[in-house]
Order: sequence, then structure tokens, then C-alpha cells
Amino acid sequence: EKADFERLLRDGARRSRSGYTFFVATRAEGPPRLGILISRKHAARASVRNQIKRCIREAFRLEQAALGALDVLVRPPYGARPGATMLGRLRELFSGLS
Repeated sequence: EKADFERLLRDGARRSRSGYTFFVATRAEGPPRLGILISRKHAARASVRNQIKRCIREAFRLEQAALGALDVLVRPPYGARPGATMLGRLRELFSGLS
């Protein structure tokens, strides 16, 4: 929900790794949830922004079993290039959050 992610932005633990910013908060129970913060500053073209979001979602999907009841909001670095290297790096970062 929007309110949950606004709370996460305000009160969540902020961690910066490899240019990515993660806002993290634990919940009592439930599956992990993902939020993505991306703007035109990250990539001018919508297609590139969508590819970045796809990479983030895929890395999250592959690592979510280990995360537990966690809310994660991800802001990628400006000028991030979507692709296999981004996916691999994000998987490492997600697995380090749990």
C-alpha cells in the first residue's frame, strides 16, 4: 500500500550499497514486499526505466525466499544500466539484507 511505503521512506532503515539505496523495515509476518523508486533522472527513456524495474523485480523474485517478512524500497543509482550485471549485483545486495 502507498501509506506503507511512505512510512518506509520516512522511518525505514536506510542502507546504501553500490549506489543503490535500500529502505528496509521488518513486519511481524507475511511475504516480503518490494517497492521501486525510479524517476526520469535515472533514465530519460521510459523503456530503459522499465528495464531497470524488471531487473530489480527479477532479482527480488529470485532472492525473496530468504528475506522473510521484509518491506524493501529500492532506489537504483542514476545512470544504472539494466542487464545481467545489474541483476547479479542486485541479487547479492538483496541476499545481504536478510
